[in-house]
Amino acid sequence: MTAPRTTSPNTETVLLGDAAVPIIWRPSVRARRLSVRIDPKQQAVIVSYPPAFPRQRALLFLRNQSHWITSRLTLLTRAPLFAPNSIIPICGVPHTIVHQPNARGGAWLEDTRLVVTGEEDFISRRVADFLKKHAQTILGQELRALAQSAELFPSRLDIRDTSSRWGSCSSSGRIMLSWRLIMAAYPIQHYLIAHELAHLKHMNHSPAFWALVDTLTPHRRQAEAWLKQHGNQLLSAR
Repeated sequence: MTAPRTTSPNTETVLLGDAAVPIIWRPSVRARRLSVRIDPKQQAVIVSYPPAFPRQRALLFLRNQSHWITSRLTLLTRAPLFAPNSIIPICGVPHTIVHQPNARGGAWLEDTRLVVTGEEDFISRRVADFLKKHAQTILGQELRALAQSAELFPSRLDIRDTSSRWGSCSSSGRIMLSWRLIMAAYPIQHYLIAHELAHLKHMNHSPAFWALVDTLTPHRRQAEAWLKQHGNQLLSAR
C-alpha cells in the first residue's frame, strides 16, 4: 500500500503583527518546499510543506511575511457582499441589489439594479444562482465567438465554483470557467477565455502558448494586472 500524498490539514490562529490570522496547515509528501497562499473563500492562509519541515521555521516565515499576508486578507474584506442595498459588479458594471420580498420571479436585472425576491435569508443564494446562470449565458457566448474566430473547438464548457482557479482546460477539450468571472469586466473575461482556448493547442505555459494567447486577445497585460490586484475579492464574494 502506498503512503497518502497529503495528510489531514489542521487549523490554528496565529498572531501576525497585530492581527489574528487563521492558518491552515497542509503537510504533503509531494511538497518540496514551504509554500503560502491566501484562500479567498475561507479568508485564511494555506501553508503547504513537506511533513518533516520544522513548524517553527514555517512560523518564522509567516511572521516575516506578515505585512503581505495581512494586507491581502484586508483586501478580502472589500469583497462584494450579496445582501440588500449592496453594490456588486456584473460584467464590471456596478449593480445595486434591490430586495422585493413580495414579488415573484427569483432575480433579474433592471438597468443597473439586480432585483431579488423572496425571504431575506435566501438573498445571497438567489444572487449566486442568478450570477451562475448569467455566467453560463454570457461567458458561453464569448467562448463560442472567440473559439469560432480562432478555429479552436472545445468539447464543452462547464461553469463551476472554484476556490482559486479562474479556469482550466482538460486533455479532452473540456473548458471550465469560474462563475465569478461574470463579475469582471469584458477585457478580463476575454483574456481568461483566450487563455483556456489556447490550452487546446498547448497544454502547458510554453512560449508558444503565450504567443497564441497574445494573438487571441489584446487584453493580457491589463487582465493579469487587474486579477493580481482584485481577483481574490471576486473569488471571496458571497
